[in-house]
Amino acid sequence: MRALYRLYLRRDSPDARGLRLLKNWLSPEQRKQFSERNYFEVIGCHTGKRYRIHYGVTTNVVELDPAGHPLAGRCFLPVGHLVAGDVMLAQKIALETDESGARAVARPFTVPRDFKRLIGR
Repeated sequence: MRALYRLYLRRDSPDARGLRLLKNWLSPEQRKQFSERNYFEVIGCHTGKRYRIHYGVTTNVVELDPAGHPLAGRCFLPVGHLVAGDVMLAQKIALETDESGARAVARPFTVPRDFKRLIGR
């Protein structure tokens, strides 16, 4: 009975609920990217720029060049203590519906050359 209760708690934890909500909002292609690579890409609504949102809550949004290489990092997140899935969903919605507003509040960060190695993918 305890094992079943622990399994239920894991499936209904804030992290699990946040990831379920995020996945429900992702397109089929984004869902595939996320399950295979732990990130998904979005297109900014104002500039048409591509962004890659990696799993996490800070320094996880990377602007891409036309070839798909990292150009610059953009750090922005909603106010409050939210789990990764909720933060990533807010970032996705912000870039897809108000890219210039998201960029206006985002703090830039330098993306290391070995960024993919550092995040494990």
